[in-house]
Amino acid sequence: MSNSSTQMKAVTIPEFGEAEVLRIATMPIPEPGPGQVAIDVVYAGANFAEVLYRRGVVDVPLPFVPGIEVAGRIRAVGEGVEDLTVGQRVAALTIVDSGGYAEVVVTSADLVVPLDGFDIGMDVAAALPSNSTTAFLVLDRVARIEPGESVLVHAAAGGVGSQLGQAAHLLGAGRVVGTVGSEAKIETAKRFGYDEVILRDRIADAGESTGGFDVVVDMVGGSARRDGLDRLAPMGRLVVMGNASGAEDVGVPANELWFSNKTVSGFNLAAFSAAFPQDARRALRRAVAAVAKGELRVQVETLPLEQAAEAHRHIESGTTTGKLVLDVATLRASSVVVEG
Repeated sequence: MSNSSTQMKAVTIPEFGEAEVLRIATMPIPEPGPGQVAIDVVYAGANFAEVLYRRGVVDVPLPFVPGIEVAGRIRAVGEGVEDLTVGQRVAALTIVDSGGYAEVVVTSADLVVPLDGFDIGMDVAAALPSNSTTAFLVLDRVARIEPGESVLVHAAAGGVGSQLGQAAHLLGAGRVVGTVGSEAKIETAKRFGYDEVILRDRIADAGESTGGFDVVVDMVGGSARRDGLDRLAPMGRLVVMGNASGAEDVGVPANELWFSNKTVSGFNLAAFSAAFPQDARRALRRAVAAVAKGELRVQVETLPLEQAAEAHRHIESGTTTGKLVLDVATLRASSVVVEG
C-alpha cells in the first residue's frame, strides 16, 4: 500500500461470534487529529482482549477493527505533535480506540514510543506495548512492590505472565512463583524468570513455608482468584486483571479484607491508558529499554494478518506461550475471508 492511496485493508469484526466471523475489509485510511499520529503498521500484537471484542464481551460498534498494540512507522502527525516525525520507527499502544489489525492505525501521540537507538526487531516491538507495559504498571503503580517482596503470578507462561516474572525481578522482588495450567508449560514458564513454577491445581501449599505472598497477580479468575487471596501474607496485595477462565465473578467480603490486612486492586490497561497516557508511555519506554539491554525476554511467534482467526483460536485454546504477533506486511490484497 502506498502512502498516496486512500484505501486500506483491515481485519474487521462484522458480527460477534467465533473466530470465523473475522473478515478482511477495505476501508478509508484514517487521518490523525490533533495530538494524534497515523502509523503504517508492520506488525500487530494478538491478545486475549481482541478475543473479548470478537465475542461481544466488550460493547463495541460493528463493524469493528480490533488490535490494541502495533509496531510500524509514522505515516502522518496531527496538529500539536512535535516529538514524532514521519518515517520514524515506533511501538505504540492502540488500545484506547483499537484498530491495530490494519495497514494504518491512528492513536494518541502520548501512547507512542520511538525505537530510535534501540536494536529491536519490529516483531518484538509489537509484542511489548500491551503485555510488557502492563507488567511494569501492575507491579510498580498498582501493587507498589518493594525490594525483597514475594510475588505469585497466575498464568505464568502466557503473554502477560511471561513478562510479569521478569519485571518482578527487575523491580527488586525476592521470590517469584508462577502457576500454569498444564505440565507442558512448567519449563517454558521457568525460562521467563520464575524461581518456581507449579500447577495451578496444586497451589494449596504455595506460600505456606514463607507465610504467604506479598503480591499476587491474577488474570485467570474463578478458583485461582480465591486461592490467590488465600495465599496473601498480611498487608499483601491481590491485583485482578482479567478472567481468562470465564468463571463467575468471585466475591470478596470487605470484612475479610480489614480483618486480615489484605488489599484487592483492579487493573485495566485500556482504561488506564485513556486516563493516564503519559504513565502508560513511560512504562512502554521502560519495557523497550529493558528488551534492548537484554534484561527482558520476549518469545514471539508470527502469523500473517490474514490468519488472525487462527491466532485467536491459539489464544482461546490456552496452549500458547509467549506472544503472538500478526505480520501486516504479508496481507494479501485479494483476501476476502480471514484464513484459519
